[in-house]
Amino acid sequence: ACGDIDTLLIIKMKTIMAGVTVLVLFASCGNSNKTDADPFASITHLVDSAMVNKTDSIDREKTSDEPKPIEADESFDDFIYNFASDDALQRQRVVFPLPYYNGDKKLNIDEHHWKHDDLFTKQHYYTLLFDKEEDMDLVGDTSLTSVQVEWIFVKTRMVKKYYFERIKGAWILEAINLRPVERNENEDFVEFFSHFAADSLFQSRRVQEPLAFVTSDPDDDFSILETSLDLNQWFAFKPALPTDRLSNINYGQRNDDNSPTKILALKGIGNGFSNILYFRRKAGEWQLYKFEDTSI
Repeated sequence: ACGDIDTLLIIKMKTIMAGVTVLVLFASCGNSNKTDADPFASITHLVDSAMVNKTDSIDREKTSDEPKPIEADESFDDFIYNFASDDALQRQRVVFPLPYYNGDKKLNIDEHHWKHDDLFTKQHYYTLLFDKEEDMDLVGDTSLTSVQVEWIFVKTRMVKKYYFERIKGAWILEAINLRPVERNENEDFVEFFSHFAADSLFQSRRVQEPLAFVTSDPDDDFSILETSLDLNQWFAFKPALPTDRLSNINYGQRNDDNSPTKILALKGIGNGFSNILYFRRKAGEWQLYKFEDTSI
């Protein structure tokens, strides 16, 4: 397109130059005293106007560019790490002004007021929540087109949710929503877990004995050992548990408050750490019944 503009511009310039030359000859013959006028003023204006229009056209093409997919877009887990780590990429992948819902109130955050969000990348690990084991297969699914990243604030009982959509192959943040955690008549899992993580006496009452234990075989990296732990062994092997907030990536799995089972996965960020805690509601109360440690 730019080459066609240049060609047309040259043809127009040659045509106008010929016309101007003739006019100059006539003018010099008719009135030799008018030497101050610039006979090329009109063609200079034409060239300037053409170049301005050409530049504007190129600028419009640049500003209309949509975010281009990158290799990390193939897997949402790869993308979200890049999104949280790279400020330039993050700004490219946020729809501005970004809708921010706080209860019934809505704000629009423009790019000027956006602050880089590290999400959970400054931590040693992040957490994932599932209702059943089959849903864990959704992690790493490359066909996903809609994913939500969540912060669950234990003490204030609030959920902050980031809505991502994959548009033409590129993951884009389209909205953020802050809302209270819903309550129901059963023992709430978030409320239970905050107590479980912070109070060792309460925790000791909510661990099934013997506790099913799955771990890597120390003599064979490709084998898994299935055994059990007593309460003292649980306290010796258990990981540090988050007490203030839980993260979650919703790949499409259900997180039903009335589900009789809950799975909390703790996944390391670049360090090979992997622990999974399996809970079930027994006689109306949550209990840890299985622990899995397959850290590398």
